[in-house]
Amino acid sequence: MKCKDLMAQLNDYVDGTLDPAFCEEFERHMQGCNPCQVVVDNIRQTITLYKEGQVHELPLPFRTRLHTALRERWKQSHPTAPPQPQA
Repeated sequence: MKCKDLMAQLNDYVDGTLDPAFCEEFERHMQGCNPCQVVVDNIRQTITLYKEGQVHELPLPFRTRLHTALRERWKQSHPTAPPQPQA
């Protein structure tokens, strides 16, 4: 199995809907591939955090930069849209 094959089946693997024989091959690949291990671990951690339903407040400087970047991206992709009020 190659990394691109693993990534193509990642959602089914994490959801537990992948064929068991393919899961074995998937897990063998991950044993020898640290980048794929990191991706799968990050997906699992993200799902765990989401299921816990806890709110994680973003630090104010990051939130400000994120809002600014999103506004700029919006302006670039919607040049005729009226300006949005700032929060």
